[in-house]
Amino acid sequence: MPKSSVNFQRKRCETFNEKANGIDLSITGPVDILTTNLKVRIEYLSIGCIRKPFVRKWGDADWLQQAQFTRLCETKTMLTVNGSFPGPTIHARRGDTIYVNVHNEGEHGVKQPRNPWSDGPENITQCPIQPGKNFTYEVILSNEEGTLWWHAHSDWSRATVHGALVISPARGTTYPFPAPDAEQTIILGSWFKGDLKEIIDDALAAGSEPAISNSLTINGQPGDLYPCSAKNTYRYKVNYGKTYLLRVINAVMNEEQFFGIAGHRLTVVGQDAAYIKPITTSYIMITPGQTMDILVSANKTPSEYYMASRTFADGTGPPFDNTTTTAILQYNGNYTTPSAIPLPPLPRFNDTAAADSYTGRVRSLASKNHPINVPQSINRRLYIAIALNFRLARRQHV
Repeated sequence: MPKSSVNFQRKRCETFNEKANGIDLSITGPVDILTTNLKVRIEYLSIGCIRKPFVRKWGDADWLQQAQFTRLCETKTMLTVNGSFPGPTIHARRGDTIYVNVHNEGEHGVKQPRNPWSDGPENITQCPIQPGKNFTYEVILSNEEGTLWWHAHSDWSRATVHGALVISPARGTTYPFPAPDAEQTIILGSWFKGDLKEIIDDALAAGSEPAISNSLTINGQPGDLYPCSAKNTYRYKVNYGKTYLLRVINAVMNEEQFFGIAGHRLTVVGQDAAYIKPITTSYIMITPGQTMDILVSANKTPSEYYMASRTFADGTGPPFDNTTTTAILQYNGNYTTPSAIPLPPLPRFNDTAAADSYTGRVRSLASKNHPINVPQSINRRLYIAIALNFRLARRQHV
């Protein structure tokens, strides 16, 4: 974008931000008004406004704050929402309208037709929200049903500023499969020992790939296979004979992931807030930013079993984090804890055939209650050409 255009957009945005003054988070439905118990006021740093964030209170909830976390034997300070990593979950129902008072970037995957000012990167589809200013996003849900996520959209702050958006069926309707006994969000993420802004700034200055993460995570924890991590490995407790809905989100920075649970079959019933024809499998391949809804039956011998995730990297490319993160599926009851918890047999990092085998099975549900309206006639053809090259930036554009 030419410098003059950027300056014009930023000037326009400064005026725009003066008008934003919402005060809390709520969800309104078509029948009644639903008020979340989060009462979240979220504030993020945005591009061009680099100053220390601050802490304020709204009711019982924190605004964005720098928080300290210890992982991999080291403590670092990083940007969070309400001091948690991952951030809070937003719950809604199909067809609701969500109002979220934030200070930078919104939900991921909601269609937002004709509503670009509530979605997208700063200075392109919406104005950056300055520190100390606020803006209430209006997120209009249409036919989305399942799992999406929200995240920051400036530089690499989404690595720590993100959370789930869970969209349940509308009142009076239900899932197109037997209702689970319970559900849990599983967020696959990345952990960097260094400062995220410095990492991406160094990469842009050098024209190189960003430094790879120091570990992968499940619900914010690296797991037993990393140093100084076993004590806090994430555990999900289940009861024998029950069925659980896992809402899996790939928030890993730019890497596809294989994911599985030792000894258990996964039945994938949804993808990106849309239902699919059920797929029974021992693993999934989930792309960056993608979500999947998975049914798991706790029908194995009560014990402990690893959930695990590792990167899938097809072809020859830049370096990537080739480690494995784990969590534990833990049965309730009396049994002897195994001396060695079994790992799922995930495909190798470069197993393209395994990735294709999974993705090739994905089909929309396309049922009576969840139709897919495919156009039956074609009256226009579009030809799209895409090219990729490198070009030196002129000084006035830097």
